Order: sequence, then structure tokens, then C-alpha cells
Amino acid sequence: MEQLLLLITTPLYVCVILLEIILSHYHRPSTYGFRDTLYNLTFMLLNGGIDLAFRSVYVLVFAWLFQYRIIDWPTMGAAYWLGLIIGMDFLFYWLHRIDHQSRLFWAVHVTHHSSEKFNLSVGFRSSIFQPLYRFIYFLPLPWLGFAPSDILFIFSATQIWGILVHTEYINKLGWLEYVLVTPSHHRVHHASNVLYLDKNYGMLLIIWDRLFGSFQEELDPQTYEPIRYGLTSPLPEQGLAHAIFHEWLGIGKDLKRPVGLRNRLHYLLGPPGWSHDGSTQTTRELQEQYRQEK
Repeated sequence: MEQLLLLITTPLYVCVILLEIILSHYHRPSTYGFRDTLYNLTFMLLNGGIDLAFRSVYVLVFAWLFQYRIIDWPTMGAAYWLGLIIGMDFLFYWLHRIDHQSRLFWAVHVTHHSSEKFNLSVGFRSSIFQPLYRFIYFLPLPWLGFAPSDILFIFSATQIWGILVHTEYINKLGWLEYVLVTPSHHRVHHASNVLYLDKNYGMLLIIWDRLFGSFQEELDPQTYEPIRYGLTSPLPEQGLAHAIFHEWLGIGKDLKRPVGLRNRLHYLLGPPGWSHDGSTQTTRELQEQYRQEK
């Protein structure tokens, strides 16, 4: 089923990206850049290669757990597929949230946020090494009776929506804003403005963000500053290797500090921006300072 999905979505992606490029031509500043788009496609290929190489490992793990499932679904009807979609999306929310809130995993995920553009091609700017651990979050699914092949299919299917929300050309979508992750929600997620940091983690459903306190609406730029994309500290170098490994280099530098084991663990596993001496700030600290200044 994944192969069929690929055959259907490839021409869809090509068409909508070409349309967005045409629209971008009349937009200043342009929402596309040649080098940035090339990087996005390169990250996609690297991620896909690692995922393909590692797939046999996590599929075997899924299959092993499926033997010990605690639920035998009577039919693969609507309840089965709805349960799998909701379960997948719920677990992805926590995967994505931890990728932002633990520096070790942020070092992997940061590549997806390093672009200062926001367009459909950014949806392909993958977290290259995420396939090596992503499957761990989905281990409850085979145990709950969902077949490994169906897990892979639904993950790929929901990723389609996750890619299509990377656009500036769709405004708010009325009542859907209360249920689905929309382009408006995802623009907030990619913003480097202090108020917008670490918000809207969902892939398909926005309800998890609303339930667990990570939701932020996109505000009118006339009442709040326009969205700035990219990282809070733009990368000083634009090379491909630096975009992939810069946070790992930062972690290595901090681990060499003579600060003791506990602080070293905070530098590795704590939130990005944490420092033992307050020289850098976490998202929570930045947002608290922002509120006090307002």
C-alpha cells in the first residue's frame, strides 16, 4: 500500500510545489530559494535512505510485539482504522514534543527548523536520524493489535497532511482550526518569535496541543510581530554539514565544561538553551521574560 501511496502523492507534490513556486515568483520576499530548496530535497533523501536501511529492524520489532497483542480486532473496519489514526497521531505528538524539549533529540530535529523559508518543500526537510529511534514511540500500536504493515501505511498517509501544511498561501480554515493541524497552526510551529516557540506539535490533529497546553494561535501581525522563520539564533554557516551537525558540536563543547556530571546531563538531555550559569535561556525562560516585559 505504501508503494501505491507513493505513486499517487509524487505527482501531487510536484504539482502543488510548482504552483507555489509560481505564486512565490510574484511574492516579495520570495518564499523559495534555490539553495534552500536543494537542501530540503537532500535532507529528504538522506532521511529516506536511513529509514530504508533501518526498516527491517523496526518492522521485526513491530512483528514480535504483534504476536503478544492484547486486542484482536474483529474486522479491519472503520473502528480499526480510526483507532490506528488517532493512536498514531497521539504518539507522534509526544515524539515531536520531546524532539523539541530534550536537547539530545533537538540535535536531530533542528535540521527541520533551520530553514528561514516556509514553503511546501520545507515539509521534506527531514530530521535525518529520526528513523533510528522514532519507532520506539509507536511500540504500543502493534501491542494494541495494529498490524505492522498498517502502522507503516498510516504513518506515511498522515505525513502527506504534515507536508501540505507547510505553506503561507492558505489562511485560517474556520472550524477546522479546532480539529486539524492547519497551515496557520504550523506557521506558528516554525516561527522563531518568542511567543510562538515550542507550540503546535501535532501532525494531523490539533486536539493534543489544546489538551496538553502547547497550543498557540497565529496572531494578526498588526497586533503581534510578523512571523520570522528559522532558528532563534540563525546559523553562522550555510553549509549542509553544518546544518546537520551544528547542535551536536554545541553539545560536545558543553560536555567538555568542568561543571560536574549532573550539569553535563542537563546539557545533554535538558531543554535546548539550558545553561548552568544562565548565559543562555530555554524557551520557558524566554517566554517568561517576554510576558514580564509586556
